[in-house]
Amino acid sequence: MDWNKKNRRVKSGLISIIGVLLCISCTVSYKFNGASINYDKVKTITITNFENRALYQYGPMASMFNTQLQDIFAQQTRLQFVKRGGDLEISGEITAYDQYNKSISAEGHSALVELKMTVNVRFVNNTNHSEDFEQQFSATQTYDSSLQLNSVQDKLVTDMIKDITDQIFNATVANW
Repeated sequence: MDWNKKNRRVKSGLISIIGVLLCISCTVSYKFNGASINYDKVKTITITNFENRALYQYGPMASMFNTQLQDIFAQQTRLQFVKRGGDLEISGEITAYDQYNKSISAEGHSALVELKMTVNVRFVNNTNHSEDFEQQFSATQTYDSSLQLNSVQDKLVTDMIKDITDQIFNATVANW
């Protein structure tokens, strides 16, 4: 009788261990990036550096934007980067970077400030010119006017750049 109890415990323990191992080893991973690229036709991409032509300047913005734009295509597609003549070509410039009063406090002072960034993009699909376009993409971020722009600018610009590069990615290769 003791042997039966011990045998049941061992079986129960083994079943539990096997169940845990199955749960750990059988994970499903799916990455959805929305890219709909025919890699038989489209193999290369050219992304030229976007210059900052906005009246109000923030020094590192163009560099941050160019890096993020290249990163999103490198991470989410299999396209090879070429300096010129790619199957897909993306060029443009940062055209605006402005701040506006968004709301007024009861005392009549600005309570919130909106920061807006606009980028003009020219897209050429050398395998299907019906998809070519020139379009402006914008993003905004809001911050409390009691804060200095210098103290929040890096994060706000990073967030706007992420938003705009996602919009560009979706408009060019995700066909959304």
